[in-house]
This record gives sequence, C-alpha cells and structure tokens, in this order.
Amino acid sequence: MALKQLALVAFVALTVAACEEDRYRGAARHNIPIPSATYALMSEKGMSKDQPILIRSYKKESELEVWKRKADGQYTLLKTFPMCRWSGQLGPKVREGDRMAPEGFYAIAPQQMNPNSSYYVSFNMGYPNAYDRAHNRTGAHLMVHGACSSAGCYSMTDDQIGEIYALVREAQNAGQRAVQMQALPFRMTPENLAKHRLDPNIAFWKNLKEGTDYFEVAKDEPAVSVVGGRYVFNGGSTPAAVAEKRQRDEIQVASLVAKGTPAIKLIYDDGDQHASFKQALMTGGSDALNRSASWASKDVGVSRADALSVGPRVVVLDDKGKAKATVRAASADNDAVLAAIAAAPAEEAAKPDAAKVEAKPAAAPRPAAAPAATQLAKVAPGNALQAPVLASAASNPVAPTEEKPLLQRALSFMPVFGGGSSATADQGVASAPVASVAPATPAATSAPLPPRRANGLKTSSLDQSTAGYASQPAMR
Repeated sequence: MALKQLALVAFVALTVAACEEDRYRGAARHNIPIPSATYALMSEKGMSKDQPILIRSYKKESELEVWKRKADGQYTLLKTFPMCRWSGQLGPKVREGDRMAPEGFYAIAPQQMNPNSSYYVSFNMGYPNAYDRAHNRTGAHLMVHGACSSAGCYSMTDDQIGEIYALVREAQNAGQRAVQMQALPFRMTPENLAKHRLDPNIAFWKNLKEGTDYFEVAKDEPAVSVVGGRYVFNGGSTPAAVAEKRQRDEIQVASLVAKGTPAIKLIYDDGDQHASFKQALMTGGSDALNRSASWASKDVGVSRADALSVGPRVVVLDDKGKAKATVRAASADNDAVLAAIAAAPAEEAAKPDAAKVEAKPAAAPRPAAAPAATQLAKVAPGNALQAPVLASAASNPVAPTEEKPLLQRALSFMPVFGGGSSATADQGVASAPVASVAPATPAATSAPLPPRRANGLKTSSLDQSTAGYASQPAMR
C-alpha cells in the first residue's frame, strides 16, 4: 500500500513539473504573460497594459511596431520588433497562392486571436477586408505568427509573437473592440516615395499614406471606411495640420526628384527579413536560426533561405516608368540601393528597354559569387535576435543622368501625386540587362536547397507543395 502511495506521489510530482515546464504551450498559451521588461518600459512611458494599442508593419524595413495610447489620449511608440520573415514583393496581396503579405488597414478582433496555432500563437489580420473585397482579391487566413517562415504572412520569432499576442490580448480584455493594424510597404518618408514614385502600386500607397499622415500628426488612429474602391479616413475630412504635412512631403519629394533621386522598383527573390536575422542566417545557417526563433512552433524551417542570401534587384525606371537598367543591391536599405545604382556602368544605365522583368525572378541566372561578409558588411554585430533596431536613415541622392533646369524637373514630378486607380502587384516592368555591380549569391546557395538539413540550410516544408499558410487554416 505504501509503495502504491509513493508511486502516486511521484507521478503527481512529475505531472506538475511537466505542466510548469510547458505552461505556455498547449491550451495555456492564451495566458502568455507580458514580459517584466515590457511592463517596466510601459511604466517608464506612462502606459498601462489595459490601454489600447495599434500595430504598424513595414515590409521594406522588415519591422513591426507596437504603439500604445497614453492617458492624454495620444498614441506613443512602445516597442519596435525586427521581423524574421515576410514573403513575396512590395505591394498588396491580390490572389490566393501569390505569396504576397497583405497591405492596408486591418482590424484585429478577439475572435481573430489563435492561441492554438501550430506557429506558437497567432492572430488573423482580417484579410480580405472591405477594400480587398471591393477589388475582388482572394485568399484567407493571413496571419501574424511565430516560426521564421512565410507564405503570405508576417512571421516573428516565437518570443516576439508571444509578447505581441499578450499585449493585444490585454488591450482587448480591457475593452478595445479591435486593434488596428497598418500594414505598409515601407515607411512613408519623402525619400521612399521619391524612389518608388513610378511603381505600379504608387496610387494605392499614396492612399495608404492619407491614413498614416493622420496617425503621425494626430497620434490617434484614423477611422477607416471604403468608398468607391478607396480607403477613406475620418469620413473624408482632413485636418489642417495633416494637409500641411502632406504638402510638405510633396514638396520634399519634388525636391528630391529634381536633385536626381532615381525612380526604382524593387524585385525580391522572395520577400526579406530584418538585417539582424539575415546576419544570424549567414553566420549560423538556417537550422540555428530556426531553433532560436521557433522553439515552440511546428518545425517548418526558415522558408526559402536561399532567397535571403542576397538583396533585391533594383529596376531603374525612366520618366515613363519603363526599365532602363537592373542592378542587384546588397540589401533594400536606401543607401545600399543608391550605391548599387551609382556603381552601375554608365553604358548599362543608358541602354534602351529590353524584355520584361519577371514578377518571380528566381529562375534568372545569378551574378558571380561574393563573400557573405561583403553582403552584410553594414550589419552591426551583437545579439541580433533580441534588440529592436531603428529604421535606416536615407542617404544622399544620385546625380541625374540628364541635366534640366531645377524648376522644370521639380514640376515634372508633381502629376505623380494626382489621383489614379490602384495597380496590382502582378503588373510587369520592362528591363535592361542586369549589371554585375553588387554582391551576389554564393555558389553554394544558388541551387535549390535539399528538403532536409545539409550545409546548415533547410528548405521549409511549406515550400514543397501547396501547404502554404493561406491554404492551411488547421496548421495555424
């Protein structure tokens, strides 16, 4: 009898220990606590866990921000998280299976929270929203989740998504009916707008900027509606301070264009990740990054790790939006893009239009090999997986290839800021030959990756078939 009691006590002790070790996995994941360091940061900034929050994401910069409303009613930035993975290109999601992560204004209600995700925890962005439906866009189950893998979602590390999930949950528990998420292609700076002024998506992006301008001036979330296939903010009324900001930005964009800032379109092999994670990937391999970033998620690996070893192609556009040169940049960072363009041979930049650039350029031959250290020379060392990183500063513009009077060049840009229908991401851009002027993919990673571990790299299981996130709600 005593032996049976001893065995029972031992069994209960082991069970309790196992539950303690795994307390924020399984069903208990819904109760993930906000980290104590984040509580301290909120206290320092005059915030509480119960106050409303707002999320902003930026593809080009590969960052996600969490803002929190203070007692005075204004939102203040709480924390910036480096993003581990997003897929596709800059531009909105258009159809199921296009690997594009959504762009637009989305609302995250309590029923969209998923503590039972295969990728630790997640929340559904709410795609397609009213704007997406007005444009007949398809797809479903587009998430922000853990695991450093994406087929149309925004992917954070498991630690990051646990913290973000807890912040959203506490705000909802305190009465916030829906958390606004502003999913953006890039930070809406004059520098970015000048460079992307002839991108087919520019009309859509300028529509998004109307809402982000209001938020940045008023420090309050805009009321969002959809009228006539466009986002309309605050019923169409524009406060004077917001109109003044918009005008200042347009003048600055025109000035940058007049000084020679090139018009470009970025084409990624398949999305990107923050430079800190890219450094970890290049130094330790995808298996090590997968283990550190995805400790609680289903093991799907880092998606398409070979596509992350180089920066995007930069298509330089002429005044009519047609390609006149294509170069490979070391990264999507503003000064890296300008450096790649500046280093292009003059004869290449002056060549006439050629064939169209494919929307999925992975099949194109890669340039010659270059050391990974060269590709990542600008990445700062340190504990890359934890510390938030500030956005990159814009660099000096490139001199124009054709001299025109300053006023003429400035005025020639102004029609870009007029109205127009939103273009979709699958519109092609004509290109000229690629100039081999930037670091390229090492030969060892240019071939397709093996399905399991080899040389430190592993292809995500999501890339083997149609098992993408958007078509597998049960996996989330």
